[in-house]
Amino acid sequence: MWHDAHVVPRFVYPILTGLVILVTWQVAWSLGAFPIGTVPGPAEVASAFGEELESLRIFNDIIASLYRVAWGYVTAVIAAVPLGLVMGRSAATKAALMPWVNFFRNLSPIAWIPFAIVWFGVGDPPAIFIIFLATFFQIALATTAAAASVPKVYYRVAEDLGLTTPEVLFKITLPAILPQLVIALRVAIGVAWMVVVAAEMIAVRSGLGFLIVDARNGLRMDLVVCGMIVIGAIGIALDIAFARLSKIPAVRWGFER
Repeated sequence: MWHDAHVVPRFVYPILTGLVILVTWQVAWSLGAFPIGTVPGPAEVASAFGEELESLRIFNDIIASLYRVAWGYVTAVIAAVPLGLVMGRSAATKAALMPWVNFFRNLSPIAWIPFAIVWFGVGDPPAIFIIFLATFFQIALATTAAAASVPKVYYRVAEDLGLTTPEVLFKITLPAILPQLVIALRVAIGVAWMVVVAAEMIAVRSGLGFLIVDARNGLRMDLVVCGMIVIGAIGIALDIAFARLSKIPAVRWGFER
């Protein structure tokens, strides 16, 4: 019986495993397990992080990346959710659009980077466009599947009440699928965050992705690791923030057992 699981706070476990990883990293670096110049030690990364904090560059890159993610992600949600609701309720619309939604969903967002640069140039627009593509089709498919699973009795009641089609979609279907939609949005924000880093390595000259590629070109592997740590930490923060959405009363019912 694992009584200690009820005594030790849960946040202690990831801290302990993090310390194990840190110690293993330091020991491996001290023993020369990595080729010279390829993997920095923890002290070097900490020093590089201090440089970034002092110059404020890291904050500018974080803001730039979050700005692009916010624009691409929010516009994708605004466009994809209504489309998914319609596809989930209309068999004809679903039959006409589902093959194409699946087709574009299976295309790697990175494959669109050459077109994004040609169409939008270099800067924020191509990165935002790539994030939009990476999340739009995923959210549309998840919304469609959730809308199609809503019990038909809900719609019979809506007919009895004389609700119009838009009212049915946004007053009946959307509230009914909120728990599934929250899960889809949580997954999609993770995809958006990963894609913006890749897009910034090619299409822009700022952001965390650009920080990594610029540091690599300058053979500053300590800055590369610093950027990777910041990216991972922000990704965790975004995931936790979206996990909190499941605590909203209108959504929590879908997660209760």
